[in-house]
Amino acid sequence: MARNSGTEIAVTEGSGNVFADMDLPEPEIELTKAQLASHVRAVVKRRRLTQSAAAALMEIDQPKVWALLNGRLANFSSERLMRFLAALGQDVEITVRAKPRGRAQGRVSVVGEVA
Repeated sequence: MARNSGTEIAVTEGSGNVFADMDLPEPEIELTKAQLASHVRAVVKRRRLTQSAAAALMEIDQPKVWALLNGRLANFSSERLMRFLAALGQDVEITVRAKPRGRAQGRVSVVGEVA
């Protein structure tokens, strides 16, 4: 069991977007890519696909599947990730609507479940 040394640790509540919290450029785009990649990983896992089988379905090579499944997303656009999801048998739906009055800007988000 850990002992409490009496030292307090400063904790800052996050915004809900780790990429914004790290001051990265285009944090909503990065979060969207991460969420889409998470869906790809979940489908691959649920279907018990090998990386080679997933690569064949997504029409990419196995090292790219490895990179994707391990969060190396620099070479993957959101559009490409959506195409992968479709190739893996998932419907991808894009909805555009007006932002609420109380928010200054629109936002991008991924909502859904792996079927």
